[in-house]
Amino acid sequence: MIDFKERYSEKKHFFRRLILICTFFGALFLYLLFKTFSLQISSYTDYELAALKNKTREVLIQPRRGIIYDRTGEIIVNNVPSYNLILNPSQITDLNNLLLEIQTIINLNDSDILYVKENFKIRSKLNRELILKRNLTKEEIARFEVRKYRFPNSYIAERYSRENLFPYLFSHSVGYVGNLNDDSLQEILSLQDLSPKETIFKYSNGFLSGKTGIENVYDQELRGFFGKKIYEVDASGRLLKEIDTIPAIDGKDIHTSLDLKSQKVAFRELKNRRGSVVAVDISDGAIVTYLSSPSFSVNKIANGLSQNDFNELIEDKNKPFFDRAAQGRYSPASTIKPAIGLFGLENNIIDWDFTIDDPGYFELPEDGRIYRGWKKGGHGKINLQDAIIESSNTFFFSLAYKSEIEELIKHLSYFGFGRNVCLDCFLPDNGLLPNPAWKMNTLNFGWFKGDTVNLGVGQGYMSATPLQLAYYSAFIANKGALNKFSFVQDDKTFPKDVFYSSNIDDKDWEKIHKSMIGVIEQPKGTAGRLRELKDYIIAAKSGTVELVSTDTKEDYKIIREEEAKRDHAIIVAFGPMPNPKYAVSVVIENGESGGSVAGPVAIEVLNSLLDYE
Repeated sequence: MIDFKERYSEKKHFFRRLILICTFFGALFLYLLFKTFSLQISSYTDYELAALKNKTREVLIQPRRGIIYDRTGEIIVNNVPSYNLILNPSQITDLNNLLLEIQTIINLNDSDILYVKENFKIRSKLNRELILKRNLTKEEIARFEVRKYRFPNSYIAERYSRENLFPYLFSHSVGYVGNLNDDSLQEILSLQDLSPKETIFKYSNGFLSGKTGIENVYDQELRGFFGKKIYEVDASGRLLKEIDTIPAIDGKDIHTSLDLKSQKVAFRELKNRRGSVVAVDISDGAIVTYLSSPSFSVNKIANGLSQNDFNELIEDKNKPFFDRAAQGRYSPASTIKPAIGLFGLENNIIDWDFTIDDPGYFELPEDGRIYRGWKKGGHGKINLQDAIIESSNTFFFSLAYKSEIEELIKHLSYFGFGRNVCLDCFLPDNGLLPNPAWKMNTLNFGWFKGDTVNLGVGQGYMSATPLQLAYYSAFIANKGALNKFSFVQDDKTFPKDVFYSSNIDDKDWEKIHKSMIGVIEQPKGTAGRLRELKDYIIAAKSGTVELVSTDTKEDYKIIREEEAKRDHAIIVAFGPMPNPKYAVSVVIENGESGGSVAGPVAIEVLNSLLDYE
């Protein structure tokens, strides 16, 4: 007998399963409809772009770096054409035979051949060019060109080398370029919303960036913006045809304030001695001469230097890589005396009529220690003007002794000491303007009054760079107002550094100038030997930087037998007077006499800048 209850239950369960199955397949069908709609309609553009991207390849186009000029429009750094021998690997069937044939006309070294063999297969597969040899000589180009019919799958193409036309003159100021590491490349490209990609190079050396000097400081402006070439590619990534080009934007040309003529004179006059020359235009702080000696060829560094040659430069005891102009620390010696004199005037410690009796030494009241002057027997009764002209150490020992060290340090900072005075110099050193806190923190020793006395003649712990000394000279020349230094002047205006004084007026500045003129023009001036080297009036202050303290000239004669222990020669100067246009500082290591050794270099540089040659 049929159990209707059971059949009803089975039927009910069947319909439930049927509904579940229909619901599943219905949902699946709706999902398929949705995906079809998405693929064919709503996301069509996205997938079309993705498909297009899969069959295209972006290749970056390297921009050309900007040219660097001197202030007269003379080119200092240019992009000089060089020529590479390039292969089309996808069209070459026998690489070894080709290399043997090419070697009969062009010399290939082992590294050239190894590079080609290592990269041949992948370049051939992707239809990319392959550089066989870079920087061909004119002779190699000529030999290849007359035989190029034998090499249909090879050609010579133009690339560029970054070349400084005066590689030894501007090695530290302009600097040099070099290759980028991966992190630096990523950073540069990210500024253009790009990622590292295959690149069409305009330079034989590939990616370049400024490593030192102006090339580094203005690297972003000089480098320009990468362009793109878009190629159609097959599934393997092989280039098929060019679809579009977005041209690269070449870098901005840089017009510097450097003066080629005076730079040549400074280089000639230093005669490869260790030292530095910095000259500036007082009106705007433009650096016109900037030389650190000895120098080196930036082109060898930028375009390939053997390891042996590099090691030779690194191990050179004269340290040609060291930028003495911005990073060399030297005691300012007697050149500091005009600033110390101004401190005395500002703080009413002295006036122009104040005199002392100079016996040739100063005795420290606290402990009786003797600080000797350079002239045996001293200068007798002497005032500020004559103390600058004759460079009386005793006068400035005495003046410094009466000074409060913190106030004196603050005063000297106005003149550029202990701080950066350049807007676009490469890694300038701040020198050292010491104070009691610095001495305790650094040397774990308290400040003595004798330290202040030493500071009065520019000796002791204080140090300055030639760049700061040039700033100091220009600041005095301009009567306490000056722009920060720069290699490149643009339309931007920057506030001047100004020495605000309650006691020093224009007449005081003129008397300081007169005193510094007397250093050369007066019979007792310490740089009188310079009088005959020019036909105009300049103000100056020379100095001798003691490296080893001695009590007598006889002791020094023994010391000086070792050149490295001889005093440094130093001078600051500005002119022509009474309306100075340029200021200059010269430091010659172990040159001994500021007036007779550093002085003539300063005069010749000023002569060239003022066209008095």
